[in-house]
Amino acid sequence: MMLRKSLKEEQNQWTGILVYVECYKGKVMPVSLELIGEARRLAAKAGGKVYGVAIGGKPEEIREELKDSFLDEAYLWEASDEYLPIAYERIMTECINIIRPSVVLIGGTREGRALAPRIAVEFRTGLTADCTSLEIDDDGNLMQTRPAFGGNIMAEILTKDRRPQLATVRPGVMPKRPGIPGKHTIFYMKKWDEPDETVTVEAVKEQSQDDSIAGQKILVAAGRGVKKKEDLEMLRELAHLLGGELACSRALVEKGWMSPSRQIGLSGSTVSPDYLITCGVSGTVQFMAGMKTAKNIIAINSDPDARIFEIAHYPVCADLYEVVPDLIERLKEGR
Repeated sequence: MMLRKSLKEEQNQWTGILVYVECYKGKVMPVSLELIGEARRLAAKAGGKVYGVAIGGKPEEIREELKDSFLDEAYLWEASDEYLPIAYERIMTECINIIRPSVVLIGGTREGRALAPRIAVEFRTGLTADCTSLEIDDDGNLMQTRPAFGGNIMAEILTKDRRPQLATVRPGVMPKRPGIPGKHTIFYMKKWDEPDETVTVEAVKEQSQDDSIAGQKILVAAGRGVKKKEDLEMLRELAHLLGGELACSRALVEKGWMSPSRQIGLSGSTVSPDYLITCGVSGTVQFMAGMKTAKNIIAINSDPDARIFEIAHYPVCADLYEVVPDLIERLKEGR
């Protein structure tokens, strides 16, 4: 009983929520802005402040972008824009020891997935990766929900006996919440001068975002119901007429018909477009976990029992080969 009381007292010394603000060349990554908004929502129940830690080569530009965010306090470290494992881990460790946050949230990006495990090991705490939902229970524990067993169930995970509670969240999962213009965020400007001799960056290649579907406002998603690879051109035409892009389910990537960069789902991209038209998509748990936050879901499928209809705002039980050509014709005619 005394052990439990001691544990509770120790946990009470950890308060607030810390967001790792991923940035590059003075630009804050969208997933970090999503997490800052989510942290504010959680802090309203858990209590405490919302903190941020950003590391990059242009701290003044980062400060300008974060000045109207939900952050109460932010630590801006001037350091290499390129992710350096030891340096970034030490910066985060120092900040966590200063702030002592109950919760640490990190974007489920390549950089975030590399950094989060190092922090978990340093503090001997749990880490839940790729969360799709976060809540705070009455005891102040972070309820972390993520798909498990191949996406067939949703597991709820709690880190009851360790602090901080650490979770990564994939880009696009949390809604974007507008900041508060004129909000007074306290910034601490710091500089990291210690070299990370474990890594040498020899060259940096900028990755094109042209093939990304994550930020698209309109998407047409092709599924297993597409009979031939050539038929994708019909769906691509529909997408372009609407001002959007063509995406797909995992089935078409496995067939080699489309690039993995166009895949929606747990093993692909998480998307949250204004409009998503699925064509011949049955709606596996994995697929729906990657698009359930779309504002308007129009599902075209000839199977009345297709699972996609469970979350579709506009279910269309019909053959895509009849519906899509008619849509294309109407759009070309301006109807």
